[in-house]
Amino acid sequence: MTLTEGMHDIPTGHTPAVVTYLQMTAPAITEAKPFPDGVSANQELPTLADYRALFRAIGAPWLWSSRLVIDDDKLAEILARDTTEIWVIRRAESPIGLVELDFQAGGDCELAYFGMVKEATGQGLGGPMMALAQSQAFARNINRFYVHTCNWDDPRALSFYQKAGFIPYKMAVEVFPDPRRDGIHPIDTAPHVPCLN
Repeated sequence: MTLTEGMHDIPTGHTPAVVTYLQMTAPAITEAKPFPDGVSANQELPTLADYRALFRAIGAPWLWSSRLVIDDDKLAEILARDTTEIWVIRRAESPIGLVELDFQAGGDCELAYFGMVKEATGQGLGGPMMALAQSQAFARNINRFYVHTCNWDDPRALSFYQKAGFIPYKMAVEVFPDPRRDGIHPIDTAPHVPCLN
């Protein structure tokens, strides 16, 4: 459905997001960028509990909820696919970041999830994480690497992706149940997003 011009009411208990889709057809970062001392990136298949804990720690401020509400069997199947690559960024033994790639039919790869815990921001991890993502994605000889972000994400996300070589190609509006209303996240999570009664 294409929205018509003008204002559109949002259903009670839901929140809207303006989503920007970005893509690249060749890696823009062609050399590895080292992680800071004491930080490593490892391809892993985490337990569901560990995966969800990291997903929540990274994504709660931005209302990430999809992997918190999916049932265990479906999530386990997604994470175990040979088309899914999960890279966990660790400081010592503590997980602080996530790079998740989803290789799809037709030669596409989605940067499905990318982020770090708030305490790890501003410490030089974004560049090495993105270099890793592009290197791993294009190592499989893909045609297109894409990602999406929205206006509720970290306000630096869109410019970060563009500086990393992604080019915007589409916008959409997503309306979804507010995960704070269902108790998936505490009601005071993401105060920059209005939670309407």
